[in-house]
Amino acid sequence: MIAIDTNVLLRYLLSDDEAQSVNADGLINGPAPVLITDVVLTETLWTLKGKKYKLDKSAIVDVVNSLFEEPNIFFEDGQTVWRALNDYRQAQPIKVGRKKKAADFPDALIVNKARFISEEKEEPFDGVYTFDLAAQEIPGTERP
Repeated sequence: MIAIDTNVLLRYLLSDDEAQSVNADGLINGPAPVLITDVVLTETLWTLKGKKYKLDKSAIVDVVNSLFEEPNIFFEDGQTVWRALNDYRQAQPIKVGRKKKAADFPDALIVNKARFISEEKEEPFDGVYTFDLAAQEIPGTERP
């Protein structure tokens, strides 16, 4: 197994640098299974959603779905990522001040990772406490 960094995953997804994209494709479609850590996934989605690429929620969901379809790609915990993706997909925007804001994928991943760890430790999951009003819409969050 190999692990890849955010920049390798971005080159693979975007094909925006000929030489680096070919190398990234070779790694991801090579003989070794490829690990995408939670940090790499989160950084990648943050970059794709940011000022340069401006992917919307639907496109972000499509990106993660496409990674699940890759036979050689593995996540730290695919079930947790999948649950987070579903929570993110279902998160409805709420009014925060003058703007509408919905929970981001990292918010959903935090909640689902915490739930997974508490189950693994055989401890009850009492929620993730957050001041983020949009994140509070995700099941499993609590207001401090």
